Order: sequence, then C-alpha cells, then structure tokens
Amino acid sequence: MHIRGEEKRIIIVTAALIVFAGVLSAGYILWNLRETNTLLERDILSLGESLRITKTHLENTRRDNTDLSELLDATRNTNEVLSRNLEEQFSKNVALESKVVDISGMVQSISGTVGTLQKLSETDEELLKKYSKVYFLSENYIPSRLIPVPDEYLLDTRLTKEMHADVNPFLTDMMRAADTAGIDIKIVSAYRSFDEQISIKTGYKMLYGSGANQFSADQGYSEHQLGTTFDFTTPVLKILSTQFEKDSAYVWLKDNAHRFGFVLSYPKGNAYYQYEPWHWRFVGVQLATKLYQEKKNFYDLTQREIDNYLISIFDR
Repeated sequence: MHIRGEEKRIIIVTAALIVFAGVLSAGYILWNLRETNTLLERDILSLGESLRITKTHLENTRRDNTDLSELLDATRNTNEVLSRNLEEQFSKNVALESKVVDISGMVQSISGTVGTLQKLSETDEELLKKYSKVYFLSENYIPSRLIPVPDEYLLDTRLTKEMHADVNPFLTDMMRAADTAGIDIKIVSAYRSFDEQISIKTGYKMLYGSGANQFSADQGYSEHQLGTTFDFTTPVLKILSTQFEKDSAYVWLKDNAHRFGFVLSYPKGNAYYQYEPWHWRFVGVQLATKLYQEKKNFYDLTQREIDNYLISIFDR
C-alpha cells in the first residue's frame, strides 16, 4: 500500500503527540510520587517525633510510678510504725488508767478511812459501853450536849428532864409514831448526873437495904448518866412498875422501839438487875434492829461486837 506524504505526516505528528503525552503523563506521575513521598517522609518524621515524645512521657511516668511506689512503701512502713506506736501507747494508757483507778480507789479508801476515823473521833465512845456493874462512868462525865426533854413527853411537867441532844430526833420520831398509833407514852426519868444517882441509890438503900442493888445502879454504873436512856410509863399507870408490861404502850415499844434505835436494857432473866419493862436505852437504829431481828439483848453481845456500831449510832 502506498501512503501519501500528507497521511505520513499526520501519522508522524500523531505518534509524536502520543509520545509527548506519555512523557507528560509519566512526568506528572513521577512528580506526584515525589510529592507523596515528601509528605510521607514528613509524616514519618512527625510520627517519629511523636514516638520520641511518647517514650519520654512513658519514661517520666515510669519514674513517677517508681517514686510513687517508693513513697507508698515508705508510707506503709510509716503507718506500720505509727500503728505499733499507737498500740504501745494504748497499752500504756490502759495500764495508766488501771493505775489511776487503783490510786483513785486507794484515795477513796484512805478518804473513807480518814472520814471514819474523823467520825469516830467525834463520837462519844462511852455511848455504847456495857455499864450496869461492868463499865464505870466517873463523876466528871457529862454528855457533850444536853437539852430539855419537851414537856409534852413528860409525865410531870413540873420537873425538868434532860437528854443527849443527838438522841432528840429519834425520841421525837418514836413518840410521834406512838401517838399516831394511839399509844400514850410518858417519860418519868431521863438524864441523871453522877451526884443525882448517889442521892437516888442512897434513898433506895435506906428503904430496901441491900435489896436496892437488885433494881438500882450505883453511881457511875447507871445508863441514865449517858443521857440516852429513858424510863417510860403511861398517864394511867403513872409509876415505874412491872405492870407496865401489860399495857399496850409496852407492847408497842417491844414491837417498834428498835425502828428508832431503842432497846430494852433489862429484860426478864438478865444477869444485872430485876426485870424493868420501863427502862429503854438508845443504841442506834442499826444495832437495835440487829438485836430485834436476832431476838437478842444488848448485854448478850460482847463489847467488841457492840463497838462496831458506835460509828453509826446516830445514822438515820
């Protein structure tokens, strides 16, 4: 086939354009690859920097964690030491509290003992002695405080009678209780001095001779000198007589006098004097109640037993 010159030119130009287009396309692709590679290199560098920074942070975090772990261990050790110290201190406090309690108990005990001794020192030790031919009161003994017996309690208001002042509240309560119960009791005799007892005993001896010893104490042996002893009768009976035991007043005293601290000194069968249902002595509520409950008499006890009640003789 014969190609004309014009067609040949066209073919050549077309082929040249195709080659040029290919070159351009390849160039563009190569440029684009280079740009992409440049971007990738920048990203790689950026990632590398980020990785470096991350590693640095990680190292710092690890160091911080190590420091924190060490601090935590140190704190635990400190807490253990503090805990042991606290336990030791607690034990010391418990021991100290125990000592304080012991000391407090000792102080209270000593205080109580001092108080008891003080109270005993202020209480007349003669008040619970067993007189009646056993103990002796000198002519100089007079109760610490004597006050008049109220007239309303006396059989004969023309004669002043005295009593130990500290017995007054107990006597008053007993007389009021008796009155409330419809019992009329009167007092014939109360405090008698040493000299008064001499006069009385002398008079009885003149009338009854040695027989007077059966019902009247010698001076210094009379319970009346204490100011805590009373002879009772009634407005009807008027005298001191064994007939008093048949009166409701005696029955009431026998059942109730202990509640106010009074006991019958010379019951039937006693070893000192004849039976005297009228003769009542104040010995304190505690001792009187003990005697009543155990059905014993004052002179049945030893002096040592009786002395234990001296401190409470005026307790209500």
